[in-house]
Amino acid sequence: MNPAANECAVAIFARAPVPGRAKTRLIPRLGAEGAASLHERLAEHALATAVEAATGPVNLWCAPSRKHPFFAACAKTFAIGLEDQNAGDLGARMDAAFQRRGGRPLLLIGSDCPSITALHLRACAAALAGGADAVFLPAEDGGYGLVGLNRPVPEIFREVRWGADDVMAETRRRLRGLGLIWSEPAVIWDVDRPEDIERLAASGLLAGQEPPPDA
Repeated sequence: MNPAANECAVAIFARAPVPGRAKTRLIPRLGAEGAASLHERLAEHALATAVEAATGPVNLWCAPSRKHPFFAACAKTFAIGLEDQNAGDLGARMDAAFQRRGGRPLLLIGSDCPSITALHLRACAAALAGGADAVFLPAEDGGYGLVGLNRPVPEIFREVRWGADDVMAETRRRLRGLGLIWSEPAVIWDVDRPEDIERLAASGLLAGQEPPPDA
């Protein structure tokens, strides 16, 4: 058997750390430069976690393009591949990543969920290998920080109110309607609001990479 046949790749979505365009909801607290700097550290943490998990190849999906120097530095540091995110809303971009993977398992995460660990990624890969059609790590805010699929399922990404507090609930409804089997190994939290900064600092998840001081 080809060992690559059982690999579960990991895709990480990240924006270029351009001040004023990265982690914009944190700008009132950290300033544009500080928010962009934190975004860099979060993306690096996500990459390190995915590489540590070693479930399969890791690719960083870049927006607006992989030409930003930060992405090139990440590719060199972590020995990972770079892909450009497609156009469209978040759902269209996520579906495009699964479509490009074809019928092979893929875990997709954002760059703002430092609570996702290598153990989480391995558990999610195991769920797909064990027969689940899909796997999710729901987030405390009602969305999800990870989606994994054994094959593309465009229906779960279409016309979703991304950022709403019922994204995971709506996704479960769609999964049931499609007759799919899915797993939810853990609930995670992300860093998206000013109040999340204290939690991140207290968690120690970015040890040695504390968030920048308040602006």
